[in-house]
This record gives sequence, C-alpha cells and structure tokens, in this order.
Amino acid sequence: MKKSILAHSLALSALLVFSVTAFAQAHGRPAGVGAGLGGGLGAGAGLGAGNGIGAGMGANAGLGANANLGRANVGMNGGAGGNVNLARQSPGSVLTNTHLNTSLTAALDKSGVSIPGGNLQTACAGFKNLGECVAAMHVAQNLNIPFASLQSQMTGSGAVSLGKAIKSTAAEGTNAKKEAKRATKQAKSDLKAAQSASAAASASAHASGSAS
Repeated sequence: MKKSILAHSLALSALLVFSVTAFAQAHGRPAGVGAGLGGGLGAGAGLGAGNGIGAGMGANAGLGANANLGRANVGMNGGAGGNVNLARQSPGSVLTNTHLNTSLTAALDKSGVSIPGGNLQTACAGFKNLGECVAAMHVAQNLNIPFASLQSQMTGSGAVSLGKAIKSTAAEGTNAKKEAKRATKQAKSDLKAAQSASAAASASAHASGSAS
C-alpha cells in the first residue's frame, strides 16, 4: 500500500514539474523559473522520495533564477557602474578602482579643479564620503581658499559640514550655504561623468580580456 502511494506521488510530482516547465517555456519564461515552481510543488508532496526530487529541482531553479547576479555585480566591482551612488561612497573603498580614479581625475581636470598633491586617494583621505571631498575641491577652486584648511575641518573626530568649513575659512560676507550648494552640484556632475566613463572603460577592458 505504501509503495503504491509512493509511486503515485512520484508520478504526480513528475507530471506537475513537466507541466509547469512546459508552460513556462511556451510563454517565453526562463527554464529556471519553471523548475523553481516544480521544485516547490515536489517538496510539498510530503513523502521522502517526493521531497528529494522537489528539493533537487528547487536547487537548480535557484541557480537559474540567480544566474544574472554575477553579471550585475561586475559594474559595481569592475567599473563602479550601475546605480551606485558614488557621492555617498567612502573614498577609500572606491578610489582603489583604477578606472574610476582615472575617470574622476579627468573629470575634475576638465572642470578646472587641480587635485591637491595630484593624488585623489591622499586628498580624500579622512572624508566621510567621496561627494564631500570633491565638493571641497570645488569650493577651494571657486573661492580661492586652501583645500587643506577645508580638509582639516571636515575630517577627524571634530568634523564639521562643508558649509561651516566655508564660513570659517572664506572671506567675510561669503554666503557659505550658497557656495556649499554650488560646489555640491558641481561635484555631482563630475561624479556622474566619472561613473559613466569608468563603466565604459571597465566594459571595454572586460571585452578585450574575453576576446583574448
């Protein structure tokens, strides 16, 4: 009797898996999706053998569904692409990316901003995020004040905002709030350009590596 129930359950599970997979393929859906549904149905059979088949199918379906995750991360790790908000990233974590470092250096140069010491990683060391560092560089350029002064106030245990750093460093009468907003907008523009260029350079390098 038990063998009969087991055989019936196995047959039913196989039929359901086949039907769901065929339906998914007929409607243009990835095979992984159909297998995932089949896996769930198999696992619900309640018998040992049925569970084994369902679990196996489910595992394969998971691989199919997640197959694109590796490619999705290439932009972030390889070229700081995708939807990553560079302005909020820690300078130390993103400037080690050669493509991004080079692209941002070029973007700043195009905007007429000279990187203090000629090294982005050194200049941005200690800043809470990359956006603040680039904005501070623009303020130094716009108001002709020492970047080192802004850097010393905006980093460390007693760090202050860009606006406060401007207020205590720029000439009397300077609208610190307005200048901070202006520099932040300029920084966003540079970071956007750098991100696009970095992603393109990374994709090109990846394509060249694949071709060879």
